[in-house]
Amino acid sequence: MKHIHMRIVELLEQQSISKNQICKDLDLPRGNFNRYCRDDFQRIDANLIIKLCDYFGCDISDLLVIIDD
Repeated sequence: MKHIHMRIVELLEQQSISKNQICKDLDLPRGNFNRYCRDDFQRIDANLIIKLCDYFGCDISDLLVIIDD
């Protein structure tokens, strides 16, 4: 089965940004953000994708990948 993996943790590590910092900067609830970090979601908010791409300075393809389990 395939699923979408959000590369948030990898991008945070590459740019030396803490989860607390990004949640504060983007005004995101930490619990919701952690679910995205764990790939524990059913839907992805398009506005969040735009915010994250702008924040990290990346393209959608740098943020989202399809994983084949």
